[in-house]
Amino acid sequence: MRMTNKIMRNNSIYNINQNKILQDQLTNQMTSQSKIVRPSDDPVVAIRALRLRNNVTTVTQYNEKNAEDAKQWLKLTADALLTINSVLDGLYEQAETSANKYQTSDGLKILLEQMDSLTKEFYASGNVDYAGRFIFSGYRTDTPVTFTSEDIREMEKHPRSFEIEEKLNYKQISTINYTNYDVVDGPILTSDTTSYEQGVTNKDLYRFRLSYEALDADSIQIQDKDGNILKMDAQGNTTCTDKDGNPLPAGHPLNDITITQYQNPEAAYKAVADGSCTGIAFCPSSGELVFGQDFYKNNLKEGDEFTFTYNKSSWVDGDVNPVHYFKCTETKDIGDGTMTDVRKTAYNTREKQEGKDQDIYYDVGFNQQIQVNSRADEVFTHDVGRDMDDFKHCLKELQGIETKKKEIEDKMKEFPEDSAEYKDYDRRLKAVSKAEDYIRENIHQKFENQITKYQQYQDDTRVAMTNNATRQSRLDLISTRLTNQQATFKELQTDNEGIDVTEVAVELTSSEMTYSAALMATSKIMQTSLMNYI
Repeated sequence: MRMTNKIMRNNSIYNINQNKILQDQLTNQMTSQSKIVRPSDDPVVAIRALRLRNNVTTVTQYNEKNAEDAKQWLKLTADALLTINSVLDGLYEQAETSANKYQTSDGLKILLEQMDSLTKEFYASGNVDYAGRFIFSGYRTDTPVTFTSEDIREMEKHPRSFEIEEKLNYKQISTINYTNYDVVDGPILTSDTTSYEQGVTNKDLYRFRLSYEALDADSIQIQDKDGNILKMDAQGNTTCTDKDGNPLPAGHPLNDITITQYQNPEAAYKAVADGSCTGIAFCPSSGELVFGQDFYKNNLKEGDEFTFTYNKSSWVDGDVNPVHYFKCTETKDIGDGTMTDVRKTAYNTREKQEGKDQDIYYDVGFNQQIQVNSRADEVFTHDVGRDMDDFKHCLKELQGIETKKKEIEDKMKEFPEDSAEYKDYDRRLKAVSKAEDYIRENIHQKFENQITKYQQYQDDTRVAMTNNATRQSRLDLISTRLTNQQATFKELQTDNEGIDVTEVAVELTSSEMTYSAALMATSKIMQTSLMNYI
């Protein structure tokens, strides 16, 4: 093969250029600390790099953002639940102290003021928020568990009303005790066979206690599990229809039931106790539906379930927002006196049955989620506040009987002991003392029962605490695994893309020496031509 100077020059230049390219690649690797600059440098490394980078990014998101956010949420929940448990401990201790049947009304008033303060703190703990999101409000993270003073000021400008559907069952029927001592205010009893004491009555009554007091006195509707509806309208008329709105056939048991509205609980209790109300006594101010023993035995049985529909537009600071508990329709005054629907919410239990509950889950791993929230209806039962309403009514009864007793004792001082008036007031005093014994025994029993109820509230709170702590423990395990995964993927990414600096430095030095030698050899060759050999 014939070799010319041109061929020699071209080959030398080509080889020098290839050496320069290699030197450039090694220089880029040293400066970028990466094996490749573009995918074409090494397609296998490039594909693996994309996958590993995606893994590192995803695990970093899970570990450093999602998991950390979930940890803070769970920690705030744990702190709030710990506060709630402490509050219930305080209520439990106060209930034990208040169970003394010889407690005066002044002493009981002080104890109830302390209990009322603890009850307010119980619900206030539900408004804990994390970065502007209320942690017990389910998906409605912008809505606190209770109405705040700001909400109340807004309602004063634009009144809001809620039509609430509340479900209660047979087991939620509670017993109340009513003592009637009106006889001591009546005319003088002259019969030798009767006395004021005989006129004092004490009866157990039954009731459905709704979750709210101060209801609108316009109407109430009761629907049984068969869909039959018993309704009292704004005029006080009671109607009975089936689920389609048709009148019930003659002889249906609901046709014999009436609902009568009373302005205050004392009037409702008295009407049921003396038999003037044989149906249901509805008291909007206390949120109670009261009935007697005969009605209870004849119309209610184990397994009965009812849906109560009622309206409430009067709200105060600290009231529990019904949207977190019940199916309800909220209406708002838009400014011209017209009420318009602004929100409809579904009852959590129904949502849960449909797979649409208010539990919030965070993605904390590949196809792995963890629940971070505890819902308001798991912890903040309405019963804690409603029990306080009952206690306040008990205090009112005790204050009333003590006032009546003092009035009679003062009257007795106005007459000689041998006078007919004195003897009459003495008989009245004995009747009042009998009524006082009934009332004190009722208060004692109520606080004795309340001790058990506070224990149940604490049990519910501790279940929520346990569930939250379980999630925290699980999240700690997940975080440890994510940290290890993150370190592993980063190591694999470094091994795939990174360089061995020592090895590359040696290669670069060798390349530089080869490049210099090539230049020297080429310059030597280029100085000699074919004519030098002729």
